[in-house]
Formats: sequence, structure tokens, C-alpha cells
Amino acid sequence: MTSETFNALVVEAGKDKTFVRQIKKRIVDDLPNGDVLIHVNYSSLNYKDALSAIGNKGVTRNYPHTPGIDAAGTVVDSRVDAFKKGDKVLVTGYDLGMNTSGGFGQYVRVPAGWVVPLPEGLTLKESMIFGTAGFTAGMGILFLTEQVKPEDGPVLVTGATGGVGSVSVAVLAQLGYTVAAVTGKTAEAAFLKGIGASQIVARTDAADTSGRPLLKAQWAGVLDTVGGEILATAIKSTHPWGTVTCCGNVASPDLPLTVFPFILRGVRLIGIDSQNCPMDIRLKVWQHLAGDWKVEGLHDLCTETGLNGLNENIDLILKGMQKGRVVVNLGE
Repeated sequence: MTSETFNALVVEAGKDKTFVRQIKKRIVDDLPNGDVLIHVNYSSLNYKDALSAIGNKGVTRNYPHTPGIDAAGTVVDSRVDAFKKGDKVLVTGYDLGMNTSGGFGQYVRVPAGWVVPLPEGLTLKESMIFGTAGFTAGMGILFLTEQVKPEDGPVLVTGATGGVGSVSVAVLAQLGYTVAAVTGKTAEAAFLKGIGASQIVARTDAADTSGRPLLKAQWAGVLDTVGGEILATAIKSTHPWGTVTCCGNVASPDLPLTVFPFILRGVRLIGIDSQNCPMDIRLKVWQHLAGDWKVEGLHDLCTETGLNGLNENIDLILKGMQKGRVVVNLGE
């Protein structure tokens, strides 16, 4: 069995510091050591995958490499009692797809501590419509909804057309929140309203550069995916005792801010680390995503591609042109 070959997207260093992406045959025996061998049915595309696919050494140190920080499939072999052959499982985060061969291959082998049983209520494909982006959104929603209720006022979601943002908009709207969605893609206003946004905020209006330490309070809560001036502006615009969650830095890792929103308004800023999230929180979030947070029209949030379509979609996400989620069907 372990000598079986399988298809995978392989990224290799080329000439002149370039990196080449090709679908190649790999051998199961060549996968890294681990407790659980999984036949991957679905994966999904995340920004971190795209960075790995262009040779970003901050994500992946050594090449050739197969990216894919998400994987969902069936256990083929297990060295631990917790999982047995035939179990439906998923893996998101940890080192998968970074320096461990990832979900853009039809097999992965990983430590048992990374593996989550597929929650009842989700298919393998649906778990990858969520994937790391949906799970990251779920962590933000978990902490936000513990502190902010729908009646407290509107909540703001930044980077709203991206993977994390679109799932956040859809879930929060389904839970009864009034959602304002920040986007630089004015053409996608109909998409955002279709998944539940009540208000569209232009990216240019979401970043205040006046230097004022506090702004008019507008948001009961914020789920930020971009960082930088937009996050700083959101914090300065949050109601007293409001909650802001932060999970990204695509705009900037810098936060130009004073302490005044925190000490004069009691605003809470919660950081989201979905990669190394403790398993108890991980399982709690996945149960919500399979249950009361499973949005109607979930499949409308995604497009599906096979390995052959990954190159095009990687280029799109790097250009900031991705809308919603991209699910990768490894059976194609």
C-alpha cells in the first residue's frame, strides 16, 4: 500500500530564484513520518498556501514541497487507537502544508494530535468550504459572540470578500447580527448583501488617517482580517466595552494606535491564532460550524477546482482577487 503513487501539486525551486508549480506523481512511502495516513478527498486554498507556492521562506523553508494547510478525507492507516481505517477526518493548521507535505496531494501523513474527527452535520467537502479560513472566522465569532450580542449594535467585518471575511459575514448575519462589510471591491456589493451584509463600507472610508486617538463609536464589535490602519480605525470606532478580534495582516502588521480606546472605552482586542489553537477550542468551533453556525447556502460561498485549476486560483488570491472560498477536489 505504501508504495502506491498519487498526484500532488509540487513546488520546486527553479532558475533565478523562481519557483515552478507542477502536478507530479509522488510515492506514499516518501511522506513524512506520522501516526495517521489520510487519503485526501478535498482541500481548500488559503493565502498561506499561495505564499508557499511562490517560495516564501517565511512559510516553507525547504523545497520541493506540496502546499495545502487543509485536508479532509478518510483514514487509510493509523498507529493510534483514537483513529481507525475508514474514519472521516479533517486537518487544518499546525505544520500541515507549511513544512509538512500538505493537502494539495491525495495523501497526507500527520501526527494524531493534528486530526479532528469529521463533525456530524458536515460532509468532507463542506468541512473544506470552511477550512482554515472558516475555522479562523469561527474562532473570531466564538470570542466575539461571547461578549457582544445582536442587540448591542452593528458589527464590522473587514476584508469581507475574502475567505475569512465572507464566512464571518454569513455566519454573523445568520446569528442575527447587523453586519457592516468592508471591501475594496465595490463590484462585489451584491455578493456581500446576498450573504447577509446590511451595509457596505468602502475600504477608503474604513481607514482614518487623521491621527485622532478616538473616533465616533459605531461598532459593537469588529472581526478584522487585514490589520494596519483599517484595524486601528475600527478599534478607535468601537463602542465602550466592545470587542475586536484580529487574525490577519495583509494590509500591514503595524498598528498605529494609542492606548486610549482600551483605557477610556474598555475596548477588548483579542488575537486569533488558528494554526496552533488548543484542541478543546478547536473541537468546540468545529461543532458550531457543523451545527448552529452552518450557514444556509454554504455551497454558494465557494468555487470548486481540481489540482489542474490550482495555478490559476493561486495567482488570483495573490492579486487579491479571490471571492469567497476555493475548494480543491483531489478526486479530479
